[in-house]
Amino acid sequence: MNVGAKVALAVAVAAVCVAGAIGVLVHRITAADQLATARSGLDQELVSAAEDRASGRASRARLDPPDLPGPVARAVRGEVRVTYLQDTGERRFLWAATLVSDRRVLAVSRSYGPEERSLAALDRALLATGAAVGALVALAGLVLGVRMGRRATAAARTAEGIAAGDLDARVRPRGHDEIARLAASVNAMADALGARLEAERRVTADIAHELRTPVAGMSTAVGLLPPGRASELVAGSVQKLRDLVEDVLEVARLDSQVATVETEPREVSAMVRRAVAGREGVEVRVTADAIVTTDPRRVERILSNLTANALRHGAAPVEVEVDGPVVRVRDHGPGFPPELLAVLHTSGPQRFRTGDRTSGTGLGLTIATGQARLLGARLSFRNLQDGGAETELRLPTP
Repeated sequence: MNVGAKVALAVAVAAVCVAGAIGVLVHRITAADQLATARSGLDQELVSAAEDRASGRASRARLDPPDLPGPVARAVRGEVRVTYLQDTGERRFLWAATLVSDRRVLAVSRSYGPEERSLAALDRALLATGAAVGALVALAGLVLGVRMGRRATAAARTAEGIAAGDLDARVRPRGHDEIARLAASVNAMADALGARLEAERRVTADIAHELRTPVAGMSTAVGLLPPGRASELVAGSVQKLRDLVEDVLEVARLDSQVATVETEPREVSAMVRRAVAGREGVEVRVTADAIVTTDPRRVERILSNLTANALRHGAAPVEVEVDGPVVRVRDHGPGFPPELLAVLHTSGPQRFRTGDRTSGTGLGLTIATGQARLLGARLSFRNLQDGGAETELRLPTP
């Protein structure tokens, strides 16, 4: 149940409770007033009947009526006038009685039906009025709740957009209530997050640019070393450092959204084979081929990173299946760690995090995800029941 429905329901329940309480109060006050008026009127009629009897005039009063209620007969012995409402189960009668000079009981009675019908009519009017007022108040509550729900939903969607990477998303605060404060807080959070990420991007790009020159010098110096095992180790380390610097620069370009896409029609299987060329332990299987219009360099970079990640953190053989515009990369290792898989399903890969406590830093999945987002493709990650991890790349098709 959304906020609008909850607010409308709460307002409607409150309106019904208030209308019911007022209705019960009016019913009781009216019933008591009617009974008091009827008692007074019948008592006056009894007084007039006693005077008429004393003067010898006829009246509606009766002497010692056989149907006189027992409580009236007992109470009238105290030489007082008595009024009594008798309930027979089907009908109600109002009695008035008093003692006359010869110790006999003079009584008058009448049906209490007119008052009951009048009270029933009042109850129906109160019920109809309460229902109408309740419906109107519920409608007003629904309108208010829908407005509140829309504002809260807008703030939630904006927060979701920010979490998905749209740092330009903002909420337009309206009013001065808690929802407006929430919207302002979401905007402030987006501003702070954007500033922090921008600072991080700049630092990352600056560090990578500054490292390119000394790394290039190291690469040149390695070429001057005498052949041997030591020079091979240094050359391999320098190459890894060079690759890492290029990866960091690539992440910085993706984050700053300055990368451009150059599309052309290409067979998916051809891009897959170019991406895995020269890699041992990788098998390519084409179930169905397709021609897609995309940036082949970026697709090959994605597939190269995915297969390298599968070989580094999984186990051979790594199977690459082409199923039309869908490419699946599967390894036979232990699979994605649960904590890493949870992150991949929510916020996406985090830079310098591989999920392998024994490995070093890693940017492969981060670059692959950024390239896929740039191409309009979709990456999904999962662990297979029979072991191993699988990454699926779904390229966009017309």
